[in-house]
Amino acid sequence: MIRFLVLLLVLTGANSAAAETIAIGKVTRHYTARLPDTKSAPLVIVLHGNTQTGADMITRTGWPAVAKREGFGVVFPDGLNHSWADLRPNNLRAGRVPPHGTDDVAFIAKLVEKFVAEGSADPKRVYITGISNGGAMTMTLVCKRADLFAAAASVVINLTDPSANPCRPSRPMPMLMMNGTADPLVPYKGGRGTSRFAVDGFWSVEKTLGFWRRNNGCEAKDAAVTDLEDSDRGDRSSVTRIDSNCPAGRDVVLYRVNDGGHRMPGSPDARFPRLANTFLGPQNRDIDGAETIWAFFKKFP
Repeated sequence: MIRFLVLLLVLTGANSAAAETIAIGKVTRHYTARLPDTKSAPLVIVLHGNTQTGADMITRTGWPAVAKREGFGVVFPDGLNHSWADLRPNNLRAGRVPPHGTDDVAFIAKLVEKFVAEGSADPKRVYITGISNGGAMTMTLVCKRADLFAAAASVVINLTDPSANPCRPSRPMPMLMMNGTADPLVPYKGGRGTSRFAVDGFWSVEKTLGFWRRNNGCEAKDAAVTDLEDSDRGDRSSVTRIDSNCPAGRDVVLYRVNDGGHRMPGSPDARFPRLANTFLGPQNRDIDGAETIWAFFKKFP
């Protein structure tokens, strides 16, 4: 496990802690906020993956550039011990685990409440997204506090029995999923990945997609399957968009990254790309994850 943590830190290049703090009970939590001058703007909360920090999401995703161009606020929280306390038990996590008693639902909820109370965020346009462990935490927040968010997006993660069984969202939630078919840690078909660091118990992407379709009152079958332009032939992957037939305002969309790994498409996400390709699989460059997720989010006030 130690070798796994060292490997991911080398591949992703963990950065320093965030500059701002907020108290959750007796625990001091850290985050970085980038807010526009405009008051009551949309707000996106971006959750990092295991072993990472919010600073890694700033330097290794397109979120800062998209937020600046589109005029919305973006917040990058830090998980304790570089991890998030989603609904899975610790034995079904790869990498680091949060300290006992960590309440990340309360942390993210208080961040939302803070920015809404200050007038920075429009309460009807708050969105949540995350990658890997951060994606699992995104789903946990939909399960526990759907009232806070207008839409959600998870990247390279699936549900498990422990995370799905207690999940009772208070309202339908527009949901975007982004998963690679060659993910060695969170396998597309479920179960245990091919990586020696993988853990067992993941649902398949299809089963996870079906869960969110049922939650939103959508039809079970695909509404449309669209192969996107393979604009970068050198990335060894392509993207297919799978839409659902849902009631208005309850969209469920899957971006299937064909031959893609445990990576968010778009901005270079690793200090050593060749090592990352070996241990995490290929990163797609036909689409940008942040651009794609924001295009989905902004449809749902």
